[in-house]
Amino acid sequence: MTIDRHDHPIRHLSDLDRRKFLKLSSLAMGSALFSSGLGMTDANSATTVKLPGFSAFSKSVKVFRSGKYYMVESSGLPNHQMMVGIKAWQQQVPTIQPYSGSNSWPIPTTPVLSKSPISAKDHFLRGAIAVAVNGVPIFNALTNKGTDAFLTGELDDWGGHCGRADDYHYHTAPLHLQTIVGKKVPIAYALDGFPIYGETEVNGKNAVGLDEFNGHFDSKKKYHYHGTKTYPYINGGFRGVVSEIDGQVDPQAATKAFRPAGAPLRGASITGFEVTGPESYMLTFQISKTKYLIKYSATLTEVEMEFIEPDGTSRTEVYSRR
Repeated sequence: MTIDRHDHPIRHLSDLDRRKFLKLSSLAMGSALFSSGLGMTDANSATTVKLPGFSAFSKSVKVFRSGKYYMVESSGLPNHQMMVGIKAWQQQVPTIQPYSGSNSWPIPTTPVLSKSPISAKDHFLRGAIAVAVNGVPIFNALTNKGTDAFLTGELDDWGGHCGRADDYHYHTAPLHLQTIVGKKVPIAYALDGFPIYGETEVNGKNAVGLDEFNGHFDSKKKYHYHGTKTYPYINGGFRGVVSEIDGQVDPQAATKAFRPAGAPLRGASITGFEVTGPESYMLTFQISKTKYLIKYSATLTEVEMEFIEPDGTSRTEVYSRR
């Protein structure tokens, strides 16, 4: 079992940043703002923009333009069910993330085709390579061990799971989003700035002639990627110019673990996940048909987790987010 890692320096949210973050999102979000070296202007002076695809999630996802990037702010949590279907689980659970201000997801406003495209088969095995229009980051289809996360049973029914920071993200294309946003707009954007559409073109015809990166040029000679049900599922690397530092695209948003990384739980399968309140959740998993529960709450500053055994006994763990 692999563990997704995000290791970045951290700086704390100012009171102004925190108030703005809570105002922008329909969910309570993360507790800290991580510096990713973007050299961004202040979020208050950034210009709100309408980037195709994101408008369907405008209640929980905000897009600003600042400098040479579109910045995507979100809690990192989708409005669909999560975790159900995972058969290889490392005991991580979805929690809100601080994707705000200069720690938002950066999408270049003017993507540039690279003279030396980079494949994702042996690059970008850490961090995200794209961001979905619902504000959820998308990682390489291959884990940091080089294995296909979908084929090894690590993903839920929507193609996602959680990393060591209890951060939810996809590893395959969120094709279900095409039924929400339609066929004429992207379901995601790669971190080189090029859009990612679903399985069809804007005219409804199936996408054909895709290159090794899952992309091609349209009739106007504009490049874009497509999501597919087979590898590489999403952009299989970058036809656009990106910078790779320590095995991941730079710049990008960051997370920080608030508790020790979970270990693989042999034989466990996740059978249920519920949002039980504005900041509370319940996850159900089974081992040999025996049912276990985790009830937890995740706020801006604290995560409290109750682990309930089949006999009804429980233990509680509380973690502070710095």
